[in-house]
Amino acid sequence: MKKQELRKIYKQKRTDLTADEILAFQENIYEQIYDLDTSGVKNVHLFLSLTKFKEINTQPIINFFRKRHKKIVVSTCNFKDNTLSHFYLEEDTVLELNKFGVPEPINAEQVDEKELDLIFVPLLISDELNYRVGYGKGFYDRFLSKCTEEAQFIGLNFFKPIYQIKDSDEFDIPLHQVIYPK
Repeated sequence: MKKQELRKIYKQKRTDLTADEILAFQENIYEQIYDLDTSGVKNVHLFLSLTKFKEINTQPIINFFRKRHKKIVVSTCNFKDNTLSHFYLEEDTVLELNKFGVPEPINAEQVDEKELDLIFVPLLISDELNYRVGYGKGFYDRFLSKCTEEAQFIGLNFFKPIYQIKDSDEFDIPLHQVIYPK
């Protein structure tokens, strides 16, 4: 299937998940994250969840990495050019909802993409080659293309990867790994 069709299908599949399913899936995903070897990681980029879209709750992941003295980085969206800017998320960082309801830091120190070691990526569905379907604006592909070769990209998803996304192209950046409920 192509991205547009997959986007529609998996938005609906996620909408149809029950609260109990989401809790069980999240716990499974958290356990897999907690088992990762992150000994060489200093800066972890996470997305701040949109509960209205039933995205995985990243707060337990943030808490986990903070306890391990990793710096947490989150992004703000520039909707004029579909790019992201990145900022440290400290305990005292103030978050404010942008006009689309996305929480963003407003009093934080900016971080360059080259400083990021581990990047968790939101998605609707991925394929067996670790290409992903997101919301369709290309924010993450633009972002990931600026990271170092050593940075690890890990997708977080409630659904097992499909065989193939038919219309992946040269602008799509594959992930190194996708974590989903086993």
